[in-house]
Amino acid sequence: MPTEYISSLAMQAIKVAASLAGPLLLAALITGLIISILQAATQINEMTLSFIPKIIAVIVVLVILGPSMLSIMTDYIKMVITGIPNLTS
Repeated sequence: MPTEYISSLAMQAIKVAASLAGPLLLAALITGLIISILQAATQINEMTLSFIPKIIAVIVVLVILGPSMLSIMTDYIKMVITGIPNLTS
């Protein structure tokens, strides 16, 4: 098994995972920060108040970026499947 191929495959897997999860996590982070600032300004200490806006923000990002995320994932899967013969040499 060529170690260079395995290490490049692992590095590409990390890049794909970051590019798929990054926008979703960033949307949840920004939404949570905005809700926290509003809670601090209005002194509302309800812990469950931020869940619904975070869920809505993540769904909106999925709707907007879903097709491009799907193409990134399918391209990576195709590359892994076509590279299987490289593992046997």
